[in-house]
Amino acid sequence: MAWTRDEMAARAAKELRDGFYVNLGIGIPTLVANYIPDGMQVTLQSENGMLGMGPFPYEGEEDADLINAGKQTITELPSSSYFSSADSFAMIRGGHIALSILGGMQVAQNGDLANWMVPGKMVKGMGGAMDLVAGVKRVVVVMDHCEKSGAPKLLKECSLPLTGAGVVDLLITELGVFEINRGKTSVKLLELAPGVTLDEVKAKTEAAFEVAI
Repeated sequence: MAWTRDEMAARAAKELRDGFYVNLGIGIPTLVANYIPDGMQVTLQSENGMLGMGPFPYEGEEDADLINAGKQTITELPSSSYFSSADSFAMIRGGHIALSILGGMQVAQNGDLANWMVPGKMVKGMGGAMDLVAGVKRVVVVMDHCEKSGAPKLLKECSLPLTGAGVVDLLITELGVFEINRGKTSVKLLELAPGVTLDEVKAKTEAAFEVAI
């Protein structure tokens, strides 16, 4: 059966902790904002210079000047603050963000991440991904387990240009949750999504992994 995109985001939200400053990447990670537990204080940071992002606006209430790093319209909170992109990246590079939840194209068994370009295709830019994986204390990747062709995306080695080497701590796909020991070629399957079998995960995964269920 596997998890839907929303269920993957809800599982990623379980990695949040009260008082965390968090950066959410483009794609599935943006959905995590919908699953912050009630009563938990989490402050969302955006690379383009905003701290304290509110929820997505209702139709007709969008403000084209109020966007996140993925150019999606968002809302502000009474506690929101704005600053330059330089200050935003100083915050990231200075280790002041506790958690970043990013999308991915490929993850290797040693924690390498490729998520910013495919050679030969148009690239808008790397965004803040390289700074995030280098400066944030914990990195969680949420992505589809396989490409549309069926090729696995959890690999022994990434074939795409790297965003960062040995930077991923946790991987969440529609099939389950994998703990990655940065730089040590150690992957543990922590959870299986409902209706997913271990044989299915093995068949769709190139990387070596232990089962810790």
